[in-house]
Amino acid sequence: QVQLAESGGGLVQPGGSLRLSCAASRSIANIYNMGWFRQAPGKGRDLVALISSNGRTSYADSAKGRFTISRDNAENTVYLQMNSLKPEDTAVYYCFARPVINGGFIWGQGTQVTVSS
Repeated sequence: QVQLAESGGGLVQPGGSLRLSCAASRSIANIYNMGWFRQAPGKGRDLVALISSNGRTSYADSAKGRFTISRDNAENTVYLQMNSLKPEDTAVYYCFARPVINGGFIWGQGTQVTVSS
């Protein structure tokens, strides 16, 4: 089973940018749909963005126009570029992989993003 490791979180001021990375332990090409959820303190885990095995993307309304998800299958890595960050974007961001055929979610350990002045 693939393992996922997120990186790139941190503290940023409102209006700033961060790029999250999710490195997979094995090939993800044509096998996994990938994406990001986030979980703010005291709240549930919400979908932020996903990218299918063929590169089709989808975003939560809160992320549209500000976040961009991409994947580099050669590097087995998925990225989330986050621009114009707001305090309400503060959360733990979790990368996930889901097999294209018959599989459950596989999660990374999460990376903290804090947007504050």
